[in-house]
Amino acid sequence: MVVVGSDAGRVSGIGEADEPGWEVDPDDEWALAVVATVGRQLRLRREAVGMRAADFATAVGYGEDMIYKIEAGKRIPRPEFLDRADEVLRAGGLLAAMKEDVAKVRYPKKVRELAELEARAVELGVYVGLSIHGLLQTPEHARALFEVSQSAYSEEELERLVAARMGRKAIFERSPMPMLSFVQEEVTLRRQVGGTMVWRQQLEHLLETAQLRNVTLQVMPTASGAHPGLSGKIEVLKFEDGTAVGRSDGAFNGRPTSEPKHLRILELRYSTIRAQALPPRESLAFIEQLLGET
Repeated sequence: MVVVGSDAGRVSGIGEADEPGWEVDPDDEWALAVVATVGRQLRLRREAVGMRAADFATAVGYGEDMIYKIEAGKRIPRPEFLDRADEVLRAGGLLAAMKEDVAKVRYPKKVRELAELEARAVELGVYVGLSIHGLLQTPEHARALFEVSQSAYSEEELERLVAARMGRKAIFERSPMPMLSFVQEEVTLRRQVGGTMVWRQQLEHLLETAQLRNVTLQVMPTASGAHPGLSGKIEVLKFEDGTAVGRSDGAFNGRPTSEPKHLRILELRYSTIRAQALPPRESLAFIEQLLGET
């Protein structure tokens, strides 16, 4: 792969077509539609100004083959590509404005679906036994978790996954504020993911987040014995219209459910877990104690 200038996003030659992380997921219908629309608008604008694909490729610093792939909806265009294309084709911001939708396309489908549910929720309750919940993670902590997943992510893919996880944190900035409740297993707080410094920063972030008036954070002590969360993570999201969605690793095949009977079971389990966990004030004191041990 040949890099032109200092912008790693502008490349020439067929090698660029093999760059991972910018392919369109063939099973993601919404992503396919978005990328196809962007490509079509790009081609129409290029043809409207009478510019050949080869000349356009030279102007934006990309290979001609990549231009055809983007216009055909087979590759996700980079944000800087859309900025440059808008400038070269004198689109007046129309092409650059597509960056927001294109950015969402780069997030995995499951992450988008989860973020959409969280964005609508007025109440969220979560128990996590194996790791810090994604909404509570720092970027460094999240990155460390992805790095040890044995998935051989490229640097670019790591950045995309971390950005997607951090993007979900918009739930903390919503107005009106949703009520958020978290129960973390003690072991998730003691495990020094990413090393001592990253671990300390993560604990400090938990303390800061727990100060928000719409957030309740509790710790489930290891010594508390058996409880309903031992079979896996539990999540319950409630929406303004009175509907809800729940999921548990240890129930209903781990799939999201909105069945009233299933939701009652999950809510009962979560309520029992909260009752067995340390109260919020004692939980924060416990986290502060962990910080003081280092």
